[in-house]
Amino acid sequence: MTPGFSFDVVKTSTQHKGRAGLLSTPHGVIETPVFMPVGTQGAVKAVLGDQLLVEGTQIMLANTYHLLLRPTPEVIEAMGGLHAFMNWDRPILTDSGGFQIFSLGALTEMTEKGVIFKSHLDGHLVEMTPESTIRVQQQFGSDIMMPLDECLPSGVSKEVTAASIERTFVWEARCKQAYIDYPGKSLQALFGIVQGGMYADLRQIAAQQIRSLDFFGYAIGGLSVGESKDDMYPLVESTVAHLPTESPRYLMGVGVPEDIDAAIESGIDMFDCVFPTRVARHGSVFSREGAYNIKRKEFERDPKPLEVGCSCYTCQCYSRAYLRHLWRAKEYNALTLLSIHNIHYLIQFVRNKRQSILTE
Repeated sequence: MTPGFSFDVVKTSTQHKGRAGLLSTPHGVIETPVFMPVGTQGAVKAVLGDQLLVEGTQIMLANTYHLLLRPTPEVIEAMGGLHAFMNWDRPILTDSGGFQIFSLGALTEMTEKGVIFKSHLDGHLVEMTPESTIRVQQQFGSDIMMPLDECLPSGVSKEVTAASIERTFVWEARCKQAYIDYPGKSLQALFGIVQGGMYADLRQIAAQQIRSLDFFGYAIGGLSVGESKDDMYPLVESTVAHLPTESPRYLMGVGVPEDIDAAIESGIDMFDCVFPTRVARHGSVFSREGAYNIKRKEFERDPKPLEVGCSCYTCQCYSRAYLRHLWRAKEYNALTLLSIHNIHYLIQFVRNKRQSILTE
């Protein structure tokens, strides 16, 4: 048991493996499945916290790598923790920073202790170990912490991937021990992460290894890194089959509606991704008919909202013509209003999926 936390499956679908659940945390109860907007540096780009709440955000993700470098855990701790620092009183999940260390190409050395990487801000060397990963997130005071894992790009050989999951298992075991030995000031839950690349049998081995460490929840990492949907969907489904039914399951870094839909039907409960806000900053709009770009000439005199019937703030207040004008005029409001719509769309998409399970 993890004090202050519980997870209950309210109903499992009779049509597929999706489930509706309740994830209780010290900062509130989360209805699952749930999409988590990403506040990389303690803020969702171009969107205020109050706006996120209006659009139905239940939990936000923040990035350990970036916050470690700036403003530093010591500053955040001195300011009362991440919730107080951000003025966000709902749940927060912090990742380990491992993905950024590897994906940003900043890694300089991997040792038995952990990894040494070069800051993308000023080039100074930083060491991150499994133990320091936990300590940093304890200073943040986030509700859910993620352990240090090794993130591999797609296309890596099976031999290299097999060695990687063994290293990740050792690191996550050390994270779990640090979590037990040095409890933080706040109530926090620790998830495990299953890696294994594009190899279903290695993911099965990794899932069994990570399960043996008895985490509160389990994440699937290392997917949505460029592989085809025909590869990703079966890997998600086969990995979920080896995770506990009584624990929350989190698919990391997935934010495309059709990918979320398939993953929910495989039994995933939690999602995060920068995708909805990133594409919004390039003018892309989510809709039931598929994404489109607001910059198109056809919207110059269009009085309709971004999506007819959408209840988000943007669609309730502004036309496509006005939003196209803001975008072409390079007004910052365009980034905010398009981001609000895309976040709302994904949150409502997942909420509707949950409701469909409950009302079957």
